[in-house]
Amino acid sequence: MTAAPGGTADQLPRLLALVPYLLARPGVRLAEVAATFGVTEDRLRKDLNLLWVCGLPGHGPGDLIDVEFEGDTITLTEPAGVTRPLRLTVDEALALVVALRALAETPGLVERDAVDRALAKVEQAAGAAAGPAHRVEVSVEGEDRVLPVVRTALAERRRLHLSYYVPGRDETTERDVDPVRLLLVQGRSYLEAWCRRAEGVRLFRLDRVADLQVLDAPAEPPVDLEPRELSEGLFRPSPDDLLVTLALRPGAAWVADYHPCESVVEQDDGGLVVTLRARDTSWVRRLVLRLGEQGQVLAPRELADAVRADARAALRAYEG
Repeated sequence: MTAAPGGTADQLPRLLALVPYLLARPGVRLAEVAATFGVTEDRLRKDLNLLWVCGLPGHGPGDLIDVEFEGDTITLTEPAGVTRPLRLTVDEALALVVALRALAETPGLVERDAVDRALAKVEQAAGAAAGPAHRVEVSVEGEDRVLPVVRTALAERRRLHLSYYVPGRDETTERDVDPVRLLLVQGRSYLEAWCRRAEGVRLFRLDRVADLQVLDAPAEPPVDLEPRELSEGLFRPSPDDLLVTLALRPGAAWVADYHPCESVVEQDDGGLVVTLRARDTSWVRRLVLRLGEQGQVLAPRELADAVRADARAALRAYEG
């Protein structure tokens, strides 16, 4: 059994980003690349070994990406067509124009000018084919009612009062927050703010805001507060949260890609044993029930007993 280095959801974007990064920095030090991409040097070497067998159809020596090691430096000598100008079909160009226009309206977008430049280039290249994109309207959940109020609070640096639904506890909470920034992740808008109730940074999904009000008080998040690093995942568990161990059969291996795990260990049958942290175990109980025979709680025992009781209660509902 070996420890899994991470799911394909993380590895594929990293591999795609490595090629242009290395092309622009011939002879870059291995440690520098690993630090930039937030991985260990051992993980980076495995990624580079995988790149060696990637390339164009034919898979001959001239068709594959070529990477050279010299001491502790790396040089990418053959990109195997990765840098070739992209040729889009009409449908692909139209989809890209729509996506870029949606991205340009993203809450809290930092590099808006880069998006505008890319959009202008694609529209110019697409010509009349981009015309139908003007008839496509993209909206993000929660924007119509909540987003304008949040933007006002951010612009005026004022505190917000939120009535916020917490699905894990099936309750609506009342809290005052000092807004920090807006985020758009996987098609959903989030407010990152200093929560005065929790005395910590929290993310609030805008479509779960039942009501909100801009207060007269100024927003005063801690001066040393740093925005959340999204490369580490949208949600980061606390070390004080309950440590849960799950056994996953191959059909449930996707759990390791979709939930932050502290450890992932591959099993001989292709399954996984993962450990993760949960502040509220209700979502873990629902997850395991959903997995059925594909997932099982190994620890803590109290949580396994709770899942077993949930399953028995569900079965009783179907008994005559």
